[in-house]
Amino acid sequence: MKRILVIVLCLIYAFSMAALSIYYKNTGESFKSLVAASGIICGALPLLLGFFTKFKFNLPIVASYLIFLFGSQYLGSILGWYGLGWWDILMHFISGGLLAFLGIALYERMAHRNAGSQISPWFIFLFTFSFAVLGGVIWEIYEFSGDQFLGMTLQGGGNKDTMVDLIADAAGGLLIALWAGIRTKLKK
Repeated sequence: MKRILVIVLCLIYAFSMAALSIYYKNTGESFKSLVAASGIICGALPLLLGFFTKFKFNLPIVASYLIFLFGSQYLGSILGWYGLGWWDILMHFISGGLLAFLGIALYERMAHRNAGSQISPWFIFLFTFSFAVLGGVIWEIYEFSGDQFLGMTLQGGGNKDTMVDLIADAAGGLLIALWAGIRTKLKK
């Protein structure tokens, strides 16, 4: 049942973005149309990864991911909430937490089943936190590259924007990493 719900949620998001892309294309708003078109791919990504790999995403991760996409693509870029200033920081904080949850899911799928009792809670904390921060760093490299090579303006505030984004990513990841480390310690 949960697998069907994951598929349905991803398809609803992808089809909604497709409808928005067509609407904005017809109204002459090409930027909004492109953002919505990218939402089709982003919304279908969990399905594509599940289809082409053996990795299946669980419902909480997919739901969190789709909520993040809605916040960043629709509310942030299409409706212009990134102009509020604090919205970008909130999205980076949420993405740090989301990446930390993804790190936990990857660890649980990649670690040997019997290894759980031998793994230190500090390792779980460090892996989860590092995974979230690495995701934030890769995103900032993408923003920098887009600005330098494609003439985009992803880093609106330059170095200050990058540092605030990285701090927000790290804070979101730290919160979930602390939770994961404490949860692991309590399980022992």
